[in-house]
This record gives sequence, structure tokens and C-alpha cells, in this order.
Amino acid sequence: MKLSDFDFDLPDHLIATRPVSPRSSARLLLAQSGVIEDRHVFDLPEIFEPGDLLVLNNTKVIPARLFGLRRRESAHGSGEAKIEVTLLEPSAQEGDWRALIKPLRKVKEGEVIVFSQDLSATLIAKDDGQGVLSFNLKGDDFDAALALAGAMPLPPYIAAKRAADEQDKDDYQTVFAEHSGAVAAPTASLHFDADLLAQLQERGVEFAHVTLHVGAGTFLPVKVDDVTTHKMHAEWGQVSATAANQILRAKQEGRRVIPVGTTALRLIESAAAKDGQITPWEGETDIFIYPGFEFNVADALMTNFHLPKSTLMMLVSALMGKTRMDKIYSHAIKNEYRFFSYGDSSLLIPQR
Repeated sequence: MKLSDFDFDLPDHLIATRPVSPRSSARLLLAQSGVIEDRHVFDLPEIFEPGDLLVLNNTKVIPARLFGLRRRESAHGSGEAKIEVTLLEPSAQEGDWRALIKPLRKVKEGEVIVFSQDLSATLIAKDDGQGVLSFNLKGDDFDAALALAGAMPLPPYIAAKRAADEQDKDDYQTVFAEHSGAVAAPTASLHFDADLLAQLQERGVEFAHVTLHVGAGTFLPVKVDDVTTHKMHAEWGQVSATAANQILRAKQEGRRVIPVGTTALRLIESAAAKDGQITPWEGETDIFIYPGFEFNVADALMTNFHLPKSTLMMLVSALMGKTRMDKIYSHAIKNEYRFFSYGDSSLLIPQR
């Protein structure tokens, strides 16, 4: 398998920079039994079957993009310089974060970056093109100050077209977000609102909540031609005892387990044994799913449309088959589905 096998031409106007409203009015490409249907997300209550178990990622995106000032000294005197920071993940020491810093080379260890009247951070280390920042606040105080000073970390392909604004703090967050720590949204879940969830519950659909803190590494390009040699980034996740029991019971009863989003799928496959048994799990996963992967838990997948040559294109190709995915994406482009994080969705049900 070569990287070029997962490439395709995507017209620029199909990249969504805002979501549709209401959330459930997004289009839904339904692929099952060799057939492709053009539907909408609000059709899900008639598409899903009573007893289906949807696995939802309840991670909460933090406003991880910060703009600050540092004092600088030069031959012409002192002044201030603008610094852009994107938080990546917390370090072992509470209050410390790994971050992308622009321009990192200009900031010296020990220097303070001021983001607001309340929030500042000291650069304590540089490592592999990233910085480690120690913030002046911790816990709830840090969360409150970050909420005021930070902006949502929109994906690069949106950020290149427009800056994040207040609307993104709602749009780029799922309605069931609970545990803070993600710097990217589980975007398939952005299509759900309270009314749709209630309709699905009335239909007899069950929900299991898991947590995978999506990292900025989800947007990293694959740089190797032989995709099997690609090394995935690691992300922290947790499958609780409650969720594991729900999934195990559904598998034992022959009911479908359908993760909403690639993050939920990667997490439950990380926690599963070869025979489909799943137990409570917590830790970092760097699972890489590409064609040839044997799925032990997921029976289908709801997911948005992904970047060319991305690991997520490889994942959906593993689930549906490469030839099948080529046809699905050809149909999506021809029929002008909206792509990526704020775009439309698909429900992929493989033939077993």
C-alpha cells in the first residue's frame, strides 16, 4: 500500500468552513449492502435499529489557541512581541502544557508570555520543535481564564480560511462534551443535538460514552510512501466499566455496535481482544488502522469525510474496502457533499 493509493482530487469549494444549522440538517451518505443513498442526519431514527449501540466520545475541546505578548530586549531598547500558542497536551506536572509556539526560536527558556490580565505562562523547556509552558494558574482557575483568553483550535484547513470566533465555541463542541482535554473535536458527533438524541432513545437506540482526548496529531500528514511504516501519534483514552459492559452485552446479544467517529472506533478497538471481548481500559493508544486490519468490535461507523492521504482515509478503507471507498468518495464529490470537520457525514455499514 502506497500513500498515493489514498489520494483524490477535492474541489476547494467543498471544504466546509461553517457547519449547517440545525446540526441534524447535515447531509448523510448512507452506504450499505452495496448501495449508496443520499439522506440527512435527521433520518437516523429510521435508519438505526432498536438495540443498536452508539458509542459516543464525550471528550471536551478546550479553547487551546492563545495569542500573547512577550517582553523583548534589543539594541534599540525594550518592546513587546506577539506570540501564538496552541496547547497540545498536559505534561505530568500539573499546570504544565506541551505546546506549539510561533515563533519558538525567539522565545528563551525562563521568558514569560502574557495572554490576559489573569493568564500567563513561563517557557520552561524546548523539545522536538515544541515548547513546555508552565502556567500561573491551575485547576478550575486555569480553566476559567483559558475560557476567556483562548480560541477554539480550528483545523488547519479552516484556520487558513478564517479566524476562530465566539460562534466556534458552540459549533466546535459536541452537545454531550463532558471531560476537558481535547484540542480537536470528535467531528462526527457535532451533528447530534438534544432533539435527535431523544428521538434515537425513543427508537430504542442505546448510548455508551467513552473518552478519547483528540490531539493535534490527528492533523499531521503521513510522510512515508509505504503507509505500513507510518507511526501514529498517541492519545489518551478511557473505556469505563459501564461502557465496556454495555459494549460486551451488545456483542453477546448480537446487536450492532456503531462508534460515532473514528476516535470512538480507535478507542474501542484498542480496548478489545481478538474475540471481541472488551474490558475497562485506560491509557494512551497509538493504534493505526489500515486495510487488512481485523475489526473486533465495530460493526459500522458514522464519520465525516476525510483528508486525502490521511490515516483516517486508510481507516475507512480498512472498514469498507478500498474499492468501495473510492466509489463512495467519488459519489460524495460528484454530489457536492461538504467535507471535513464542519462538513456532512456518512454512515458506513460494511458487508459481513
